[in-house]
Amino acid sequence: MSIHTPSATVSEPSKRIVAIDVVRGIALLAMASYHFTWDLEFFGYTDPGLTAFGWWKIYARCIASTFLFLVGVSLYLAHGRQIRWNGFWKRFAMVAGAAIAISVVTRIATPDGFIFFGILHQIALASLLGLAFLRLPALLTLVAAALVIAAPVYLRFEALDHPWLWWIGLSAINPRSNDYVPLFPWFGAVLVGIGVAKLASASGIKARLANLAPGRWSNPLVFIGRHSLAFYLIHQPLLIGCVWLFSQVMPAQVETPQVNFLKTCQRSCEQTRNATFCSSYCGCMLETIEGEGSLDRLFNNDQTADFRSHLSDLAGTCTASTEDKMSEGGTQ
Repeated sequence: MSIHTPSATVSEPSKRIVAIDVVRGIALLAMASYHFTWDLEFFGYTDPGLTAFGWWKIYARCIASTFLFLVGVSLYLAHGRQIRWNGFWKRFAMVAGAAIAISVVTRIATPDGFIFFGILHQIALASLLGLAFLRLPALLTLVAAALVIAAPVYLRFEALDHPWLWWIGLSAINPRSNDYVPLFPWFGAVLVGIGVAKLASASGIKARLANLAPGRWSNPLVFIGRHSLAFYLIHQPLLIGCVWLFSQVMPAQVETPQVNFLKTCQRSCEQTRNATFCSSYCGCMLETIEGEGSLDRLFNNDQTADFRSHLSDLAGTCTASTEDKMSEGGTQ
């Protein structure tokens, strides 16, 4: 009797929960829609900064959070009772290899925004680190998740500004990259997934999910969800290739750097201020930066401490100037 019990326990994680594949498939389609919009922006068919602010930024973070949450869930379901090292290392090698390949390709294609630590890099590292949390109580895992998520809000170190340390996510600057998913705070989403999976297993929710059998409508989502890495690697080259082909027939209107600056500044500013204020503020910033001949440094993403400090001073000066103008206008 005692021989059969462990055997049944070890085989339990092998039962695939279709609902997780469906959710992962939905997340992949959402990611493809975001990337398609990013491609349109990259080729100039939308205003610059469209996907970096507002609703699109929230949309992107929700997608990334969902993926990493599911990484934590899957990690616990597959290895929570017993780590299956052969399967783990095989999956890790595939993800890590794909991450390295993406870094190499984007370094060649888009050197000023190449992906040095994106979602696949995060998944690979988080899978390794997550093993240390598989045996911990669910509550402790969720507390650790909260601390990891909150860390970038309270902890920023100039000592971590070196490019080799940007993967940590606690540097004083925000590096430019087309996909930046550092350890902090994103590892927190993986820990949340591990913690929730533990609670679901203990409460019987996992067993109920395993018994769900979605209809035929879910087959495409299940297929995508079960081949998530292949979908991730294929969809963006396909989408960007289609947009590139379209651009050869109907190229987008080319805007000057000044116009692009004003549009990006306006969109960023309007996250916290009204349009009238932002129009005056952005005009002040552009006039000052152009007068100094610093526009090229800005577009080249100069991250030196003196230039960042200078931009901060300019922003403060233009903010004060704009507020004074609006106050004077309001009293007339």
